[in-house]
Amino acid sequence: MPKPGKRRSFPASEKLRIVREAAACTQRGELEALLRREGIYSSHLAAWRKQLALHGSEALAGRKPGRKPKLDAKDRRIAELEKRAARLEEKLELAEKLIELPKKVSAILGINLASDEER
Repeated sequence: MPKPGKRRSFPASEKLRIVREAAACTQRGELEALLRREGIYSSHLAAWRKQLALHGSEALAGRKPGRKPKLDAKDRRIAELEKRAARLEEKLELAEKLIELPKKVSAILGINLASDEER
């Protein structure tokens, strides 16, 4: 049993083992005995089952505690350029639609644009 006040951490292999053992429990009281033996709450088991079902066994590996690392100058520049490229692609798409607009209007109205330009 761990010392009181000490937060326990479980490696992914341990979590997976406990979840598999819990799945194998069929008799009444087996699951509760497993939880007592491992010293975990049923909420831990429920969370691990959910992680396993949603994202597979990779999700059981815990993340590093603390803040996410800040982006360095190169990563910030890449993000900035990707945003700029997305904005420019939107502008290009709009420009292409505007170029097509007179052609569609002339087709609807039955006006031949080529004959107007030749005059």
